[in-house]
Amino acid sequence: MSESFSAEDVLDLRGLRCPMPLLKTKQRLNQLELGACLHVIATDPGSVRDFGSYLELSQHQLREQREEGGEFHFWIVKG
Repeated sequence: MSESFSAEDVLDLRGLRCPMPLLKTKQRLNQLELGACLHVIATDPGSVRDFGSYLELSQHQLREQREEGGEFHFWIVKG
């Protein structure tokens, strides 16, 4: 897979079930600098809903979201 955006950090959450992907993503975002991009990879279909709801209420920006081969990829910029 070729990434459209470069990411300062990659968080591989494949195999984790709700709510762990969202919780681990929040923890990692707290560690990043403002404006940094985090590439999250998850396999739980509920992640799409969870990330969408969370990002609507946060200052972070979803730069891109894709599904590839049963994996959900999110590029999130820390706001």
